[in-house]
Amino acid sequence: MAHDEAGSAAANRTVRLVTLGCARNEVDSEELAARLEAGGWRLLDEAEADQPEADVTMVNTCGFIKAAKQESIDELLDAAAGGGKVVAAGCLAERYGAELADALPEAQVVGFDDYTDIAARLDAVAAGQRWAAHQPRDRRKLLPLAPSARPRASGPSARSADIPDLPAGVAPPSGPSVPLVLRRRLGDGVTAPLKIASGCDRRCTFCAIPSFRGAFVSRPADDLLAEARWLAGQGVRELLLVSENSTSYGKDLGDLRLLEELLPKLAATDGIAAVRVSYLQPAELRPGLIDVLAGTPGVAPYFDLSFQHASGSVLRAMRRFGDEERFCDLLGRIRQACPQAGVRSNFIVGFPGESEEDLDTLMRFLGEARLDAIGVFGYSDEDGTEAASLAGGIEPGEIARRVEEVTALADELMAQRSDERIGEISDVLLERRLAGGRFEGRAAHQAPEVDGTTMVLGADGGRPGDMVRARFTAADGADLVADALAAAPAVPR
Repeated sequence: MAHDEAGSAAANRTVRLVTLGCARNEVDSEELAARLEAGGWRLLDEAEADQPEADVTMVNTCGFIKAAKQESIDELLDAAAGGGKVVAAGCLAERYGAELADALPEAQVVGFDDYTDIAARLDAVAAGQRWAAHQPRDRRKLLPLAPSARPRASGPSARSADIPDLPAGVAPPSGPSVPLVLRRRLGDGVTAPLKIASGCDRRCTFCAIPSFRGAFVSRPADDLLAEARWLAGQGVRELLLVSENSTSYGKDLGDLRLLEELLPKLAATDGIAAVRVSYLQPAELRPGLIDVLAGTPGVAPYFDLSFQHASGSVLRAMRRFGDEERFCDLLGRIRQACPQAGVRSNFIVGFPGESEEDLDTLMRFLGEARLDAIGVFGYSDEDGTEAASLAGGIEPGEIARRVEEVTALADELMAQRSDERIGEISDVLLERRLAGGRFEGRAAHQAPEVDGTTMVLGADGGRPGDMVRARFTAADGADLVADALAAAPAVPR
Protein backbone atom coordinates (compact mmCIF):
# COMPACT_ATOMS: atom_id res chain seq x y z
CA MET A 1 0.00 0.00 0.00
CA ALA A 2 1.36 3.45 -0.86
CA HIS A 3 2.26 5.61 2.11
CA ASP A 4 -0.32 8.32 1.35
CA GLU A 5 -3.04 5.67 1.08
CA ALA A 6 -1.87 4.13 4.35
CA GLY A 7 -1.97 7.50 6.05
CA SER A 8 -5.53 8.15 4.85
CA ALA A 9 -6.79 4.69 5.77
CA ALA A 10 -5.26 4.79 9.23
CA ALA A 11 -6.22 8.38 10.09
CA ASN A 12 -6.95 8.75 13.81
CA ARG A 13 -6.26 5.09 14.55
CA THR A 14 -4.25 4.35 17.66
CA VAL A 15 -1.70 1.72 18.51
CA ARG A 16 -0.23 0.66 21.82
CA LEU A 17 3.34 -0.53 21.37
CA VAL A 18 4.79 -2.82 24.06
CA THR A 19 8.51 -3.58 24.01
CA LEU A 20 10.07 -6.60 25.70
CA GLY A 21 13.66 -7.82 25.74
CA CYS A 22 16.95 -6.09 25.05
CA ALA A 23 18.09 -2.66 23.91
CA ARG A 24 18.19 -3.91 20.33
CA ASN A 25 14.46 -4.50 20.57
CA GLU A 26 14.04 -0.96 21.90
CA VAL A 27 15.60 0.38 18.72
CA ASP A 28 13.39 -1.88 16.59
CA SER A 29 10.32 -0.51 18.41
CA GLU A 30 11.39 3.06 17.76
CA GLU A 31 11.82 2.23 14.08
CA LEU A 32 8.37 0.63 14.02
CA ALA A 33 6.93 3.67 15.77
CA ALA A 34 8.36 5.98 13.11
CA ARG A 35 6.93 3.89 10.29
CA LEU A 36 3.51 3.75 11.96
CA GLU A 37 3.41 7.50 12.45
CA ALA A 38 4.52 8.02 8.85
CA GLY A 39 1.56 5.80 7.91
CA GLY A 40 -0.91 7.90 9.88
CA TRP A 41 -1.17 5.88 13.10
CA ARG A 42 -1.11 7.62 16.48
CA LEU A 43 0.95 6.00 19.20
CA LEU A 44 -0.55 6.12 22.65
CA ASP A 45 1.85 7.76 25.05
CA GLU A 46 2.71 6.21 28.41
CA ALA A 47 -0.16 7.94 30.20
CA GLU A 48 -2.62 6.54 27.66
CA ALA A 49 -1.10 3.09 27.26
CA ASP A 50 -3.33 1.34 29.82
CA GLN A 51 -6.54 2.74 28.34
CA PRO A 52 -8.70 0.32 26.33
CA GLU A 53 -9.26 2.56 23.31
CA ALA A 54 -6.20 1.45 21.33
CA ASP A 55 -7.30 0.05 17.98
CA VAL A 56 -4.35 -2.34 17.96
CA THR A 57 -1.82 -3.49 20.56
CA MET A 58 1.48 -4.58 19.07
CA VAL A 59 3.90 -6.51 21.28
CA ASN A 60 7.56 -6.49 20.22
CA THR A 61 8.45 -9.85 21.71
CA CYS A 62 11.68 -11.46 22.90
CA GLY A 63 12.57 -15.00 21.85
CA PHE A 64 15.97 -15.47 23.50
CA ILE A 65 15.44 -17.84 26.43
CA LYS A 66 12.53 -19.76 27.92
CA ALA A 67 11.63 -17.13 30.55
CA ALA A 68 11.64 -14.33 27.98
CA LYS A 69 9.45 -16.33 25.61
CA GLN A 70 6.95 -16.98 28.39
CA GLU A 71 6.87 -13.28 29.30
CA SER A 72 6.11 -12.46 25.67
CA ILE A 73 3.28 -14.98 25.49
CA ASP A 74 1.81 -13.69 28.76
CA GLU A 75 1.90 -10.12 27.44
CA LEU A 76 0.12 -11.16 24.24
CA LEU A 77 -2.57 -12.99 26.20
CA ASP A 78 -3.05 -10.03 28.55
CA ALA A 79 -3.45 -7.71 25.59
CA ALA A 80 -6.00 -10.02 23.97
CA ALA A 81 -7.96 -10.36 27.22
CA GLY A 82 -9.10 -6.77 26.85
CA GLY A 83 -10.91 -7.66 23.65
CA GLY A 84 -8.75 -5.55 21.33
CA LYS A 85 -6.81 -6.55 18.26
CA VAL A 86 -3.30 -7.85 18.95
CA VAL A 87 -0.21 -8.17 16.76
CA ALA A 88 2.93 -10.11 17.70
CA ALA A 89 6.18 -8.74 16.30
CA GLY A 90 9.82 -9.15 17.26
CA CYS A 91 12.06 -12.14 17.83
CA LEU A 92 9.47 -14.63 19.11
CA ALA A 93 7.22 -13.85 16.14
CA GLU A 94 10.08 -14.14 13.66
CA ARG A 95 11.41 -17.31 15.24
CA TYR A 96 8.12 -19.26 15.32
CA GLY A 97 5.88 -17.57 12.74
CA ALA A 98 2.94 -19.77 11.77
CA GLU A 99 3.51 -22.03 14.79
CA LEU A 100 2.98 -19.07 17.11
CA ALA A 101 -0.06 -17.95 15.15
CA ASP A 102 -1.62 -21.42 15.47
CA ALA A 103 -0.88 -21.58 19.20
CA LEU A 104 -2.17 -18.03 19.84
CA PRO A 105 -5.11 -17.37 17.49
CA GLU A 106 -5.82 -14.25 19.56
CA ALA A 107 -2.87 -12.53 17.89
CA GLN A 108 -1.74 -11.91 14.33
CA VAL A 109 1.95 -12.49 13.68
CA VAL A 110 4.30 -10.29 11.67
CA GLY A 111 7.88 -11.12 10.75
CA PHE A 112 10.85 -8.87 10.12
CA ASP A 113 10.03 -8.74 6.41
CA ASP A 114 6.71 -7.05 7.29
CA TYR A 115 8.39 -4.11 9.05
CA THR A 116 8.79 -1.93 5.96
CA ASP A 117 5.00 -2.01 5.43
CA ILE A 118 3.96 -2.23 9.08
CA ALA A 119 1.41 0.61 8.80
CA ALA A 120 -0.38 -1.26 6.00
CA ARG A 121 -0.29 -4.46 8.06
CA LEU A 122 -1.99 -2.70 10.96
CA ASP A 123 -4.52 -1.17 8.57
CA ALA A 124 -5.48 -4.70 7.62
CA VAL A 125 -5.69 -5.81 11.25
CA ALA A 126 -7.94 -2.87 12.13
CA ALA A 127 -10.17 -3.77 9.18
CA GLY A 128 -10.59 -7.32 10.50
CA GLN A 129 -8.46 -9.03 7.90
CA ARG A 130 -6.22 -12.00 8.64
CA TRP A 131 -3.22 -13.31 6.76
CA ALA A 132 -1.09 -16.40 6.90
CA ALA A 133 1.91 -15.95 9.16
CA HIS A 134 5.32 -16.67 7.68
CA GLN A 135 7.06 -20.01 7.90
CA PRO A 136 10.31 -19.54 9.85
CA ARG A 137 13.57 -19.94 7.95
CA ASP A 138 17.22 -19.78 8.81
CA ARG A 139 17.95 -16.12 8.07
CA ARG A 140 21.69 -16.77 8.00
CA LYS A 141 21.17 -18.33 4.57
CA LEU A 142 19.65 -15.16 3.09
CA LEU A 143 23.03 -13.45 2.73
CA PRO A 144 26.37 -14.52 1.20
CA LEU A 145 28.63 -16.52 3.49
CA ALA A 146 31.50 -14.06 2.96
CA PRO A 147 30.88 -10.90 5.02
CA SER A 148 32.43 -8.66 2.37
CA ALA A 149 29.82 -9.80 -0.17
CA ARG A 150 26.82 -8.78 1.96
CA PRO A 151 24.66 -5.74 1.20
CA ARG A 152 24.92 -2.77 3.54
CA ALA A 153 21.30 -2.83 4.67
CA SER A 154 19.52 -6.00 5.69
CA GLY A 155 17.16 -7.41 8.28
CA PRO A 156 14.59 -5.52 10.40
CA SER A 157 16.24 -2.13 9.81
CA ALA A 158 16.49 -2.24 6.02
CA ARG A 159 14.28 0.19 4.12
CA SER A 160 14.14 2.49 1.13
CA ALA A 161 14.60 6.21 1.74
CA ASP A 162 11.55 7.43 -0.15
CA ILE A 163 9.07 8.18 2.66
CA PRO A 164 7.86 11.78 2.34
CA ASP A 165 6.34 14.21 4.86
CA LEU A 166 7.67 12.61 8.03
CA PRO A 167 6.02 13.66 11.30
CA ALA A 168 7.93 15.98 13.60
CA GLY A 169 10.35 14.07 15.82
CA VAL A 170 11.00 11.26 13.37
CA ALA A 171 14.61 10.78 12.28
CA PRO A 172 14.70 11.84 8.61
CA PRO A 173 16.50 10.08 5.78
CA SER A 174 19.92 11.57 5.13
CA GLY A 175 19.53 11.35 1.36
CA PRO A 176 18.02 9.19 -1.40
CA SER A 177 21.04 6.89 -1.54
CA VAL A 178 21.64 6.46 2.20
CA PRO A 179 19.25 4.01 3.95
CA LEU A 180 19.30 5.66 7.36
CA VAL A 181 16.76 4.07 9.67
CA LEU A 182 13.56 5.91 10.46
CA ARG A 183 13.18 6.30 14.20
CA ARG A 184 10.82 7.86 16.74
CA ARG A 185 12.00 8.09 20.34
CA LEU A 186 9.57 6.42 22.72
CA GLY A 187 11.17 7.77 25.89
CA ASP A 188 12.75 11.01 27.03
CA GLY A 189 15.76 9.74 28.97
CA VAL A 190 19.25 11.14 28.45
CA THR A 191 20.57 7.75 27.25
CA ALA A 192 19.57 5.96 24.06
CA PRO A 193 20.72 2.80 22.26
CA LEU A 194 22.29 3.15 18.82
CA LYS A 195 22.21 -0.09 16.82
CA ILE A 196 25.49 -0.46 14.93
CA ALA A 197 24.82 -3.87 13.37
CA SER A 198 22.32 -6.72 13.11
CA GLY A 199 22.82 -10.47 13.20
CA CYS A 200 25.65 -12.72 14.26
CA ASP A 201 28.08 -15.07 12.50
CA ARG A 202 29.12 -17.01 15.60
CA ARG A 203 27.80 -20.52 16.16
CA CYS A 204 27.54 -20.86 19.93
CA THR A 205 25.85 -24.18 20.62
CA PHE A 206 23.37 -22.76 23.13
CA CYS A 207 22.16 -19.77 21.07
CA ALA A 208 19.40 -19.61 18.44
CA ILE A 209 19.67 -15.86 17.79
CA PRO A 210 21.66 -16.08 14.51
CA SER A 211 19.00 -18.31 12.96
CA PHE A 212 16.27 -15.67 13.29
CA ARG A 213 18.32 -12.46 13.39
CA GLY A 214 20.45 -13.53 10.44
CA ALA A 215 24.07 -13.09 9.45
CA PHE A 216 26.11 -10.17 10.71
CA VAL A 217 25.57 -6.88 8.85
CA SER A 218 27.17 -3.60 9.92
CA ARG A 219 25.51 -0.24 9.44
CA PRO A 220 27.68 2.26 7.54
CA ALA A 221 29.50 4.74 9.76
CA ASP A 222 27.93 7.76 8.03
CA ASP A 223 24.46 6.47 8.93
CA LEU A 224 25.48 6.01 12.55
CA LEU A 225 27.01 9.48 12.80
CA ALA A 226 23.88 11.02 11.27
CA GLU A 227 21.63 9.16 13.70
CA ALA A 228 23.89 10.16 16.61
CA ARG A 229 23.46 13.83 15.63
CA TRP A 230 19.69 13.34 15.48
CA LEU A 231 19.63 11.64 18.89
CA ALA A 232 21.67 14.49 20.38
CA GLY A 233 19.08 16.89 19.03
CA GLN A 234 16.41 14.84 20.84
CA GLY A 235 18.15 15.41 24.19
CA VAL A 236 20.27 12.26 24.31
CA ARG A 237 23.60 12.66 26.13
CA GLU A 238 24.88 9.08 26.21
CA LEU A 239 24.90 6.65 23.30
CA LEU A 240 24.80 2.93 24.08
CA LEU A 241 26.11 1.08 21.04
CA VAL A 242 24.23 -2.21 20.66
CA SER A 243 24.39 -5.23 18.38
CA GLU A 244 24.63 -9.00 18.70
CA ASN A 245 28.43 -8.74 18.53
CA SER A 246 29.96 -5.26 18.57
CA THR A 247 33.55 -6.47 18.16
CA SER A 248 32.69 -7.70 14.64
CA TYR A 249 31.61 -4.24 13.51
CA GLY A 250 33.06 -3.36 10.13
CA LYS A 251 34.16 -6.81 9.00
CA ASP A 252 31.53 -6.85 6.22
CA LEU A 253 32.48 -3.28 5.25
CA GLY A 254 36.06 -4.30 4.61
CA ASP A 255 37.59 -2.88 7.80
CA LEU A 256 37.63 -4.92 10.99
CA ARG A 257 39.10 -1.93 12.87
CA LEU A 258 36.29 0.40 11.86
CA LEU A 259 34.92 0.52 15.41
CA GLU A 260 38.20 2.03 16.62
CA GLU A 261 37.75 4.79 14.03
CA LEU A 262 34.03 5.27 14.71
CA LEU A 263 34.16 5.68 18.49
CA PRO A 264 36.14 8.97 18.60
CA LYS A 265 33.87 10.42 15.91
CA LEU A 266 30.73 9.51 17.85
CA ALA A 267 32.24 10.93 21.04
CA ALA A 268 32.95 14.20 19.20
CA THR A 269 29.29 14.61 18.18
CA ASP A 270 27.93 17.93 19.45
CA GLY A 271 25.72 17.30 22.46
CA ILE A 272 26.98 13.78 23.21
CA ALA A 273 28.75 13.49 26.56
CA ALA A 274 29.51 9.77 26.55
CA VAL A 275 29.59 6.75 24.26
CA ARG A 276 29.38 3.22 25.66
CA VAL A 277 29.80 -0.08 23.83
CA SER A 278 27.88 -3.22 24.77
CA TYR A 279 28.44 -6.90 24.00
CA LEU A 280 32.09 -7.45 23.26
CA GLN A 281 33.34 -10.92 22.33
CA PRO A 282 36.51 -11.78 24.32
CA ALA A 283 37.87 -13.75 21.34
CA GLU A 284 37.68 -10.65 19.13
CA LEU A 285 38.80 -7.96 21.59
CA ARG A 286 41.82 -6.52 19.80
CA PRO A 287 44.59 -4.59 21.62
CA GLY A 288 43.77 -1.51 19.52
CA LEU A 289 40.13 -1.64 20.57
CA ILE A 290 41.12 -1.98 24.22
CA ASP A 291 43.25 1.15 23.88
CA VAL A 292 40.42 3.14 22.26
CA LEU A 293 37.86 2.05 24.85
CA ALA A 294 40.24 2.71 27.72
CA GLY A 295 41.74 6.00 26.61
CA THR A 296 39.44 8.01 24.33
CA PRO A 297 37.86 11.15 25.85
CA GLY A 298 34.10 10.79 25.79
CA VAL A 299 34.20 7.00 25.43
CA ALA A 300 33.32 5.16 28.65
CA PRO A 301 36.11 2.81 29.79
CA TYR A 302 33.55 0.04 30.02
CA PHE A 303 33.92 -3.58 28.91
CA ASP A 304 30.78 -5.67 28.53
CA LEU A 305 32.51 -9.01 27.96
CA SER A 306 30.59 -12.11 26.98
CA PHE A 307 32.56 -14.71 28.96
CA GLN A 308 29.63 -17.16 29.57
CA HIS A 309 31.84 -19.50 31.65
CA ALA A 310 35.46 -19.93 32.78
CA SER A 311 36.00 -23.67 32.37
CA GLY A 312 37.84 -24.43 29.16
CA SER A 313 35.99 -27.71 28.64
CA VAL A 314 32.56 -26.10 29.07
CA LEU A 315 33.50 -23.23 26.76
CA ARG A 316 34.66 -25.65 24.09
CA ALA A 317 31.30 -27.46 24.36
CA MET A 318 29.66 -24.06 23.91
CA ARG A 319 31.93 -23.53 20.89
CA ARG A 320 33.43 -20.47 22.48
CA PHE A 321 36.92 -19.11 23.16
CA GLY A 322 38.91 -19.03 26.36
CA ASP A 323 39.41 -20.35 29.84
CA GLU A 324 40.16 -19.03 33.31
CA GLU A 325 43.81 -18.19 32.56
CA ARG A 326 43.12 -16.42 29.26
CA PHE A 327 40.26 -14.39 30.70
CA CYS A 328 42.35 -13.27 33.68
CA ASP A 329 45.09 -12.24 31.27
CA LEU A 330 42.59 -10.23 29.21
CA LEU A 331 41.30 -8.48 32.32
CA GLY A 332 44.87 -7.70 33.32
CA ARG A 333 45.53 -6.03 29.96
CA ILE A 334 42.34 -3.99 30.27
CA ARG A 335 43.21 -2.76 33.75
CA GLN A 336 46.76 -2.01 32.71
CA ALA A 337 45.30 0.31 30.07
CA CYS A 338 42.76 1.81 32.52
CA PRO A 339 42.87 0.77 36.20
CA GLN A 340 39.36 2.10 36.87
CA ALA A 341 37.75 0.41 33.86
CA GLY A 342 34.32 -1.08 34.43
CA VAL A 343 33.77 -4.72 33.49
CA ARG A 344 30.57 -6.75 33.41
CA SER A 345 29.76 -10.23 32.11
CA ASN A 346 27.07 -12.90 31.99
CA PHE A 347 27.52 -16.57 32.83
CA ILE A 348 25.52 -19.71 32.04
CA VAL A 349 25.32 -22.29 34.83
CA GLY A 350 24.25 -25.90 34.33
CA PHE A 351 25.33 -26.34 30.71
CA PRO A 352 25.23 -30.00 29.63
CA GLY A 353 28.30 -31.81 30.96
CA GLU A 354 29.21 -29.11 33.50
CA SER A 355 30.93 -30.92 36.36
CA GLU A 356 31.43 -29.82 39.95
CA GLU A 357 35.03 -29.13 39.01
CA ASP A 358 33.87 -26.88 36.17
CA LEU A 359 31.58 -25.05 38.57
CA ASP A 360 34.48 -24.60 41.02
CA THR A 361 36.58 -23.16 38.19
CA LEU A 362 33.84 -20.63 37.41
CA MET A 363 33.49 -19.59 41.04
CA ARG A 364 37.25 -19.29 41.46
CA PHE A 365 37.42 -17.10 38.36
CA LEU A 366 34.67 -14.85 39.66
CA GLY A 367 36.66 -14.37 42.84
CA GLU A 368 39.73 -13.36 40.84
CA ALA A 369 38.06 -11.25 38.16
CA ARG A 370 36.79 -8.29 40.25
CA LEU A 371 33.83 -7.70 37.96
CA ASP A 372 31.53 -4.73 38.58
CA ALA A 373 28.42 -6.53 37.37
CA ILE A 374 27.70 -10.25 37.03
CA GLY A 375 24.65 -11.83 35.43
CA VAL A 376 23.95 -15.49 36.22
CA PHE A 377 21.56 -17.56 34.12
CA GLY A 378 20.52 -21.18 34.35
CA TYR A 379 20.90 -23.18 31.16
CA SER A 380 17.75 -24.25 29.33
CA ASP A 381 17.42 -26.12 26.04
CA GLU A 382 16.55 -23.88 23.09
CA ASP A 383 14.77 -25.20 20.00
CA GLY A 384 17.08 -25.81 17.07
CA THR A 385 20.35 -25.44 18.98
CA GLU A 386 23.14 -27.99 19.08
CA ALA A 387 23.34 -27.88 22.86
CA ALA A 388 19.79 -29.22 23.15
CA SER A 389 21.02 -32.57 21.81
CA LEU A 390 24.24 -32.77 23.85
CA ALA A 391 24.75 -35.59 26.36
CA GLY A 392 25.24 -34.86 30.03
CA GLY A 393 22.09 -32.82 30.62
CA ILE A 394 21.62 -31.63 34.21
CA GLU A 395 18.34 -31.87 36.10
CA PRO A 396 16.45 -28.55 36.44
CA GLY A 397 16.53 -28.73 40.22
CA GLU A 398 20.30 -29.09 40.22
CA ILE A 399 20.64 -26.22 37.76
CA ALA A 400 18.54 -24.06 40.08
CA ARG A 401 20.76 -24.99 43.02
CA ARG A 402 23.89 -24.07 41.10
CA VAL A 403 22.37 -20.78 39.95
CA GLU A 404 21.50 -19.92 43.54
CA GLU A 405 25.03 -20.75 44.72
CA VAL A 406 26.76 -18.73 42.00
CA THR A 407 24.33 -15.83 42.33
CA ALA A 408 24.99 -15.57 46.07
CA LEU A 409 28.73 -15.43 45.39
CA ALA A 410 28.22 -12.90 42.59
CA ASP A 411 26.20 -10.59 44.85
CA GLU A 412 28.93 -10.69 47.46
CA LEU A 413 31.68 -10.04 44.93
CA MET A 414 29.83 -7.13 43.29
CA ALA A 415 29.39 -5.53 46.71
CA GLN A 416 33.11 -5.98 47.39
CA ARG A 417 33.97 -4.40 44.05
CA SER A 418 31.77 -1.39 44.85
CA ASP A 419 33.52 -1.05 48.21
CA GLU A 420 36.86 -1.02 46.38
CA ARG A 421 35.69 1.99 44.39
CA ILE A 422 35.08 4.16 47.45
CA GLY A 423 37.48 7.09 47.16
CA GLU A 424 37.74 6.90 43.36
CA ILE A 425 36.77 9.87 41.19
CA SER A 426 34.59 9.26 38.14
CA ASP A 427 32.45 11.05 35.61
CA VAL A 428 28.77 10.58 36.48
CA LEU A 429 25.91 11.29 34.10
CA LEU A 430 22.96 12.78 36.00
CA GLU A 431 19.74 11.06 34.94
CA ARG A 432 17.00 11.87 37.43
CA ARG A 433 16.50 14.52 40.08
CA LEU A 434 15.66 13.18 43.54
CA ALA A 435 14.37 14.91 46.65
CA GLY A 436 16.75 16.98 48.74
CA GLY A 437 18.96 18.17 45.89
CA ARG A 438 20.20 14.67 45.10
CA PHE A 439 20.47 13.07 41.67
CA GLU A 440 20.38 9.50 40.44
CA GLY A 441 22.99 8.91 37.81
CA ARG A 442 25.44 6.42 36.40
CA ALA A 443 29.18 6.41 36.64
CA ALA A 444 31.50 5.42 33.82
CA HIS A 445 31.45 1.76 34.93
CA GLN A 446 27.63 1.54 35.08
CA ALA A 447 25.54 0.84 31.98
CA PRO A 448 21.82 1.65 31.89
CA GLU A 449 19.30 -0.94 33.09
CA VAL A 450 21.75 -3.79 33.74
CA ASP A 451 24.25 -2.31 36.24
CA GLY A 452 24.03 -0.32 39.46
CA THR A 453 23.44 3.41 39.83
CA THR A 454 25.17 6.28 41.63
CA MET A 455 23.42 8.76 43.91
CA VAL A 456 25.13 12.12 43.58
CA LEU A 457 25.10 14.67 46.41
CA GLY A 458 26.05 18.31 46.11
CA ALA A 459 25.35 18.77 42.38
CA ASP A 460 23.64 22.10 43.11
CA GLY A 461 22.25 23.69 39.99
CA GLY A 462 22.62 20.48 38.06
CA ARG A 463 20.04 19.04 35.70
CA PRO A 464 19.45 15.67 34.04
CA GLY A 465 21.95 15.28 31.22
CA ASP A 466 24.81 17.04 32.99
CA MET A 467 28.08 15.20 33.41
CA VAL A 468 29.76 15.78 36.77
CA ARG A 469 33.01 14.73 38.38
CA ALA A 470 32.28 12.97 41.64
CA ARG A 471 34.06 11.03 44.37
CA PHE A 472 32.52 7.79 45.61
CA THR A 473 31.88 7.89 49.35
CA ALA A 474 29.69 4.86 50.11
CA ALA A 475 28.34 1.68 48.52
CA ASP A 476 25.27 -0.49 48.83
CA GLY A 477 25.65 -3.59 46.71
CA ALA A 478 26.29 -2.50 43.12
CA ASP A 479 24.96 1.00 43.89
CA LEU A 480 27.20 3.86 44.99
CA VAL A 481 26.96 7.27 46.63
CA ALA A 482 29.20 10.11 45.46
CA ASP A 483 29.90 13.75 46.25
CA ALA A 484 30.01 16.08 43.26
CA LEU A 485 33.37 17.80 42.84
CA ALA A 486 32.54 20.00 39.87
CA ALA A 487 29.67 20.28 37.45
CA ALA A 488 29.86 20.95 33.74
CA PRO A 489 27.16 20.91 31.09
CA ALA A 490 26.93 17.79 29.02
CA VAL A 491 27.35 19.93 25.89
CA PRO A 492 30.82 21.41 26.47
CA ARG A 493 31.64 21.88 22.80
